[in-house]
Amino acid sequence: MYEKNGEQYFIVDAHVHLWDGREANQRNIHGKQFIDCFYDYHRNLSPENEVWDYDTYCYYGPDRLMRDLFEDGPADHAIFQATILKDFYVNGFAQVDDSLKLAADNPDKLTYNHAYDPRDGEDGLVQLRKDADAMQLKGVKLYTAEWHGDSRGYKLDDHWSRRYLEECINLGITNVHVHKGPTIRPLDRDSFDVADVDKVATDYTELNFIIEHVGLPRLEDFCWIATQESNVYGGLAVAIPFIHTRPRYFAQIIGELMYWIGEDKILFSSDYALWTPQWLVEKFVDFQIPEDMTEYAPLTTEAKKKILGLNAANLYPHIEVPDHLRLPGENPDPGAEVAAGAPEAVTA
Repeated sequence: MYEKNGEQYFIVDAHVHLWDGREANQRNIHGKQFIDCFYDYHRNLSPENEVWDYDTYCYYGPDRLMRDLFEDGPADHAIFQATILKDFYVNGFAQVDDSLKLAADNPDKLTYNHAYDPRDGEDGLVQLRKDADAMQLKGVKLYTAEWHGDSRGYKLDDHWSRRYLEECINLGITNVHVHKGPTIRPLDRDSFDVADVDKVATDYTELNFIIEHVGLPRLEDFCWIATQESNVYGGLAVAIPFIHTRPRYFAQIIGELMYWIGEDKILFSSDYALWTPQWLVEKFVDFQIPEDMTEYAPLTTEAKKKILGLNAANLYPHIEVPDHLRLPGENPDPGAEVAAGAPEAVTA
């Protein structure tokens, strides 16, 4: 629990990683390109005193994660979003076994979301069923620009992707997190386009689509889609660190999100270890829209509490929020339809 000026915040970091980007795990030059690009994001958007050395960044391990998130950091719960990248890393970028063990040892603090690739066809569907049972999956993380042999990406509405989404429904996996944001070298920018979100969100209303990075740099496209589709949410990973280097740009991002989709559909995410959550939470709690940006409404404390944790907890009902940290009159039922849409969000 994070506390400031007498206000208490339940923090759910909805997008964290445990990765191995070391040279020994790099399958080819693309593995180095990927972790180097990650490090550039980290170094260029973090406060100077929060910048890690390169070797630690490539491999920090489970103990460091637990310390940064929960001991020194503000998180009450965090959700792993696995990124495998098997074409770039010998044992995969995500440390799946260690992440699963951490989640099993700390079920009150950690949830593990695994990844699948629909280009694996029928064999992948069989594996998804096994993983859903063994890992007790409540969500999955999709990386539509991931390379797979000769393929350099896929669309959510491809035939095989639809088969996998239908299987998620059958398996009770309701939360689909999709990277739709800035490209990472060597991946292709257009493979992260948000247009396919519109199609599957319409066709699979049983699923929640959490669009990581809120579609940046396609924020406007994302907002129009998420306004119309009640089951589309926005994750602030990569967007929120601009609160430090480009606060007016972040004000524009959060202002547009609040205007179009509303405070009930935005999720805090540090994208750890791209950034550590402590400074992000501190700056967000203190943040206000600049007074001269009059097209945007102020950020209320209630909105910040929802964004920092309560919205994610509503999507993941196994995350227990203490009664005193819930908002007055809040409906803890995750099956209740989110009351967000163009009329409500715009007039809020």
